Amino acid sequence: MIYLDFERPIQELEEEKIRIQEVGEKNQVDVSKAVADIEAMINEKRKQIYGSLTAWQKVQISRHPERPYTLAYIDYITDGSFIEMHGDRNVADDKAMVGGIGKIDGKPVMLIGQQKGINTKMRQIRRFGMANPEGYRKALRLMRLAEKFNMPIITLIDTPGAYPGLEAEERGQGEAIARNLYEMFRIKVPIISIIIGEGASGGALGIGIGDRVLMLENTWYSVISPESCSSILWRNWDHKEEAAEALKLTAEDMLKNKLIDSIIPEPEGGCHYNPEVCFENVKKEIKTHLPVLQKLTPAKLIAKRIEKFSKMGVFAE
Repeated sequence: MIYLDFERPIQELEEEKIRIQEVGEKNQVDVSKAVADIEAMINEKRKQIYGSLTAWQKVQISRHPERPYTLAYIDYITDGSFIEMHGDRNVADDKAMVGGIGKIDGKPVMLIGQQKGINTKMRQIRRFGMANPEGYRKALRLMRLAEKFNMPIITLIDTPGAYPGLEAEERGQGEAIARNLYEMFRIKVPIISIIIGEGASGGALGIGIGDRVLMLENTWYSVISPESCSSILWRNWDHKEEAAEALKLTAEDMLKNKLIDSIIPEPEGGCHYNPEVCFENVKKEIKTHLPVLQKLTPAKLIAKRIEKFSKMGVFAE
């Protein structure tokens, strides 16, 4: 288990429990009472810490290396029926953006999301979930395919942003994301977008125009990361915690500002402590919202989607 800096008290108790267990085994002594007491202290400490998390601490949890990623959610949600589809039919297959068809309770859906990679090698291949233009074009191709065959679309968002490389800009990164925004408003099938980790900038919004936008409890969604915000305003990363608070990027802030529709609860300690609970909670939310959206006509669906996003922010013509 990898512990975050603010979880240090829990780590110390876990280490103490291990020491007690080792002493018990070595000396053949019953230490079950002492271990039970330590476990009670761990649970109490975890409740205390996770009951009052700061915005920056939630950002840290969303980035936890043991936190489940998109393909793990997809595999559970579809009961292993997922068939991945590749390529944008133009440039290449972007490993940072995954997508394909799966079944939820026997009904086909199109699932699309960013995949960060489960180890160092895969993180390099998948560029830590930062998609190139061909990734967004692949996502749009799959959305149009879903529309053609009347399949609802589920997008799972977990990215620190679109890939910022020179080649990505040369191939039209901005245009690809803008095209997705434009086209997703006109897709004639239901779209549910779920932030399962990081939801940063246009990289997240490029697959985030949904009839329902949901966030897991310990995730964030913002136009910029706390570190980048701190770099712009203070010329260094030292104020990232202050920036995280000011950005109002947590699920609670987003719901309060009416930018998302609901918050999906996580097990105490975050999704990496008990992934199956998170998977089940996400699946439950999808099954709750899909029947409601599927009752709407395509015209009504599009009109309500446009109205939903038009109400966000303030603008003048």
